[in-house]
Amino acid sequence: MTVDILTFGCRLNTYESEVMRGHAAALTNTIIVNTCAVTAEAERQARQAIRRAHRENPGAAIVVTGCAAQINPETWATLPGVTRILGNEDKLKPESWLPDAPSAVSDIMAARETAAHLVTEFAGRARAFVQVQQGCDHRCTFCVIPFGRGPNRSVPIGAIAEQVRTLAASGYREVVLTGVDIASYGPDLPGRPTLGQMARRLLAAVPELPRLRLSSIDPAAIDDDLWRLIEHEPRLMPHLHLSMQAGSDLILKRMKRRHLRQQGLDIIARARALRPGIGIGADLIAGFPTETDDLFAETLAFVQQAEIPYVHVFPYSERPGTPAARMPAVPVPVRRERAARLREAGAAAARTYLASQVGRTVTVLAETATGGHSEHFAPVRFAATSAAATPGQLLAARITAAHPDHLLAEPA
Repeated sequence: MTVDILTFGCRLNTYESEVMRGHAAALTNTIIVNTCAVTAEAERQARQAIRRAHRENPGAAIVVTGCAAQINPETWATLPGVTRILGNEDKLKPESWLPDAPSAVSDIMAARETAAHLVTEFAGRARAFVQVQQGCDHRCTFCVIPFGRGPNRSVPIGAIAEQVRTLAASGYREVVLTGVDIASYGPDLPGRPTLGQMARRLLAAVPELPRLRLSSIDPAAIDDDLWRLIEHEPRLMPHLHLSMQAGSDLILKRMKRRHLRQQGLDIIARARALRPGIGIGADLIAGFPTETDDLFAETLAFVQQAEIPYVHVFPYSERPGTPAARMPAVPVPVRRERAARLREAGAAAARTYLASQVGRTVTVLAETATGGHSEHFAPVRFAATSAAATPGQLLAARITAAHPDHLLAEPA
């Protein structure tokens, strides 16, 4: 073994793992664990992976990095087999990966810019992820991530275009723009470009890229340029994933979110009017502190009213040091039961949405020999009689049937 990387959490971590893979290429017998701090479960899984890695490879050096390591480095340094801890800024520096480099956890809150990195491939993936910003200036009461990622910093448009151009030349047909809070892109750059302006200029600068997709976006910050792209730009994928978190105004206020329930409904309605058939997703937290049965019912009704097919549901997880961790808690079994009900509502919306695709011709990004995702991010499987696809291909396909969790298609 030379270098093995175990990645937990978000798409930004996936991108950064590929940066580290390049920096650490000269090392031997090393396991890098790129942690996440969004939930206690994410941290538990990372600890479990570290113990297993040490048990199976007792001679390997284990380097722990990522948000959880940035926030609580001492905790992770005591785990068996761990030889170094690297903070989120330090893990992206080439000098951190010299054979004798020490542990390093810089003050992330002092970070003022984000260095650009060139990644040429994403191991085992058909789509590529590109960082456009880092950090977050907001302080949602449940979230510890700003303390793992620091303040908002944007990547210059030219550097983003160079990265996307490199990936397109490597054969990637779809790129996902990612970051901690991509809707906050630009205020720290000359001219203060918005996310929509950056995306428009990026598509103009890299005409060879067929598909551009956005990762999760804050509903409070969709700019006019982005709305115009949603309506008119076919290379911007018809897929909008909102960081809603709740559908109850009182809970949203207690979360210190910048939007309310009606704004979420209005955004979804506008997106569907501008881009009929657009796939809608939402991040949601179940069982936030003080959430009564009636307040939960408001979030459940929001999912049902908005007919959101792609719901990403987290049972609330206390994060030490956050204001929400000091609020009256909802019992853990209730959180899990509410999360299951939200997922059921999302699954019902997904069945309706997938059924609406039958008979249509879509373009599928093949991720395996037997399937992939459409431009709307609907999961698609190719009919058994179809020829095997090559991962990374874009294939026109006619939807012949809808199953509860995927579409069946044959070549158009």
